Amino acid sequence: MAVYFIFIFFTTVLDCSAQTDKLTIKTGAERFDVYLPEIKDKKIGLVVNNTSIVEQEHLVDFLLRQKIDIVRIFAPEHGYRGEAAAGEKIDDGNDQTTGIQVISLYGELRKPTPEQLIGLDVVVFDIQDVGCRFYTYISTLHFVIEACAENNIPLIILDRPNPNGDYVAGPVLKPEFRSFVGMDPIPVVHGCTVGELARMINGELWTKALTKCNLTVIPVLNYTHLTSYRLPVKPSPNLPDYLSVRLYPSLCFFEATSISVGRGTEFPFQVLGGLNPEFGNFQFTPFDMPGIVMNPLHEGQTCFGIDLRNLTEIPIFTLKFFLDFYRKFEKIEYFVTNENWLNLLAGTDEILKQIKDGKTEHEIEQSWQPELTRYKNIRKKYLLYPDFE
Repeated sequence: MAVYFIFIFFTTVLDCSAQTDKLTIKTGAERFDVYLPEIKDKKIGLVVNNTSIVEQEHLVDFLLRQKIDIVRIFAPEHGYRGEAAAGEKIDDGNDQTTGIQVISLYGELRKPTPEQLIGLDVVVFDIQDVGCRFYTYISTLHFVIEACAENNIPLIILDRPNPNGDYVAGPVLKPEFRSFVGMDPIPVVHGCTVGELARMINGELWTKALTKCNLTVIPVLNYTHLTSYRLPVKPSPNLPDYLSVRLYPSLCFFEATSISVGRGTEFPFQVLGGLNPEFGNFQFTPFDMPGIVMNPLHEGQTCFGIDLRNLTEIPIFTLKFFLDFYRKFEKIEYFVTNENWLNLLAGTDEILKQIKDGKTEHEIEQSWQPELTRYKNIRKKYLLYPDFE
């Protein structure tokens, strides 16, 4: 049974007074001179995956070399080493390299239990996000904040840049569409780093905990929300490069349709296509790719559509692609194959209703502006870095 402590904790931000110019980005994990003193001689729980890199070394290996006592590792979607396909269940076990216990937060449980937190002095979270509400690493973050608050365990966030952190866009999640692909009332593109988002979740009391988490953020050096950041490591198997990360906010809605986003190819989230030759001149054929995707949409069949790899401008969130393909279908049910999934991804059922009513992209975007403005005002309170506006 969880023990609830009625204390109010405030977020600590350690050393964020650096100039943000063209100097080299230094992630929170690389600022070991700041956080190592905070975890020395303590029993540590880590929430990490394959993106948790410190100067080309995994954070686990780095901390072990520093004689840090790592008791337990918590793994999100895709697993501790990032080798599981999207949606694939992750089992508990032990790290083959170190023997450390690994607890899955993408299996039977999504939130650390009080029993799993027993014996820990502090939890450290270090995972690269891509700035989209439906990217499940931030849902894991939500539950970790909640669990740490409920069990009086301090949480340290090692912050990383957001490759989609230069703007805010999309509808804000409505409470009735809350799910693991949307835990908090934020837009599709939330414009926060993980550290900023953690401060917001904690500060706005969005978890079910009765108190705030004792939260510390180790900020990134030399980063602003205008910084163009290309990820040094794939954040997940189907986001292989910068273009896929930038297109992901706009293309993810297609996951609820009969149109493939290129899963099962070498260029996922960079193409669009279906089985009708009239959808476009570009052709591709999805196949099983172990560790990346199994049973992709239209497996083994030729898809016809468009290739987005030659875009001349950096993509931002748009409904244009979605509306363009919708117009190619005689009936919406031939296009949208899972309305509930689309509504969960969108965080609302209004978009689908508006599309069926023939609304334009501009009309749809205008409809969510009041809530988006309210969100932007909340966001400003929790920013750690110079903004894009």
